[in-house]
Amino acid sequence: RFTSCIAFFNILNELNDYAGQREVVAEEMGHRVYGELMRYSHDLKTERKMHLQEGRKAQQYLDMCWKQMDNSKKKFERECREAEKAQQSYERLDNDTNATKADVEKAKQQLNLRTHMADENKNEYAAQLQNFNGEQHKHYYIVIPQIYKQLQEMDERRTIKLSECYKGFADSERKVIPIISKCLEGMILAAKSVDEHRDSQLVIDCFKSGFEPPGDFPFEDYSQNIYRTISDGTISTPKQEGMRIDTKTTVGKSKGKLWLFGKKPKPQSPPLTPTSLYTSSTPNGSQYPIFSIEPVHYCMSDIKTGKPRIPSFRSLKRGWSVKMGPALEDFSHLPPEQRRKKLQQRIDELNRELQKETDQKDALIKMKDVYEKNPQMGDPSSLQPKLTETMSNMDRLRMEIHKNEAWLSEVEGKVAARSDRRHSSDINHLVTQGRESPEGSYTDDASQEVRGPPQQHVQPNEFDDEFEDDDPLPAIGHCKAIYPFDGHNEGTLAMKEGEILYIIEEDKGDGWTRARRHNGEEGYVPTSYIDVTLEKNSKGA
Repeated sequence: RFTSCIAFFNILNELNDYAGQREVVAEEMGHRVYGELMRYSHDLKTERKMHLQEGRKAQQYLDMCWKQMDNSKKKFERECREAEKAQQSYERLDNDTNATKADVEKAKQQLNLRTHMADENKNEYAAQLQNFNGEQHKHYYIVIPQIYKQLQEMDERRTIKLSECYKGFADSERKVIPIISKCLEGMILAAKSVDEHRDSQLVIDCFKSGFEPPGDFPFEDYSQNIYRTISDGTISTPKQEGMRIDTKTTVGKSKGKLWLFGKKPKPQSPPLTPTSLYTSSTPNGSQYPIFSIEPVHYCMSDIKTGKPRIPSFRSLKRGWSVKMGPALEDFSHLPPEQRRKKLQQRIDELNRELQKETDQKDALIKMKDVYEKNPQMGDPSSLQPKLTETMSNMDRLRMEIHKNEAWLSEVEGKVAARSDRRHSSDINHLVTQGRESPEGSYTDDASQEVRGPPQQHVQPNEFDDEFEDDDPLPAIGHCKAIYPFDGHNEGTLAMKEGEILYIIEEDKGDGWTRARRHNGEEGYVPTSYIDVTLEKNSKGA
């Protein structure tokens, strides 16, 4: 009804159109700018990779030519040294008078051979050197400059593409400017349409109290008894019983009645209008200030704080049913210690929910009492459905707590029984804190878990589990230790490489297998450390 609200609604409509134009710009950017840049960037990467590969090939070819030239140079140097040695040997034998003519001839032939080979290597070195110098000149003056030129052209094309994308972005913005301008004009018109006088008149019409200004107080002359014998011409005011107002009564009745500027005194004849939003009348003419009763405010505050409690309980129940399912409500799939912690945590949560429901019930009872004492405040029967629902939730929570406490007692009995059996054995283990015990392995077979008092919903074939606990489990196979295992942690079994053990419980997916020695010592060993061989008839083994 208010022009400011209507203007705000119109601005939201214009803003919706404005957002639509921004979506158009975003789609145009994604197609013309982002998509085009991504495709072009991929092409540039491929082209740049090709140019760099050409440069590497040219460099490798130049290195190969240098190696060939260097090898021929070293070979020529080696042959020259050999020729010098042959010449020195020939000269020494030629000057030696004791040397035979055959030795001299042989040395002369060796000198001629070495000299000839040195000449050949010299010619080869000269050819390789000339070839390398030519390839080096070609590499640095033709091949590499051409590659750099191609890279430069590629980068220039990239820069041109960027400028085209910038222009496309500006064009996509410019296309929507006329529509955006109309949206902004519509927002300005909506802002100008706000009429403050109309809005204030609506507030006056909605919240006017109907009070009338009080009348003038009459003058009360207390000097009449003193001047009773004076002539009748004396000015006096007759006492009007009907017009007299008891100020104490007025103030007492108006106590707690607040208006905008503080306490407003009760008028002489206040009109009781049906549209009055601040007072409520009864048949005997008395008035009740509705918003000054503190018990109602207290109860309403309790109801407000207690309102979201019921959905939290329902969400908690839904969370249990979704995560665990009906068959795993008692956490029987978990190891004993983890199951005990989970049950204790659930009992604590249920106790907190029960306390919240109790607080809400107390608040509802208080509010119902206020309604019964002051019927004009509300109907007491309207609170009965909520009170019934709260009581039902409390009963349900108590049943859940009782059921979980029974499961917790069962688990604590199982853990105590297992602890007594382990302390009575001769096995000594070192306890490492912070590590989960291998007895927490997951198993679907109820006969392989820690036994305890049977639950009410167990199957008939699990009835004798508590009597099987004291007897050792039958071996279902054997294993051979591939690696040694120290077994310092509680519940584990140390073993040596090559040791043979009995298998009494398979690996259930947690990486541990339960085994037994020949002397009866039991414990868990890593499955990856052993080579397992299971018997075909494991039940009767």
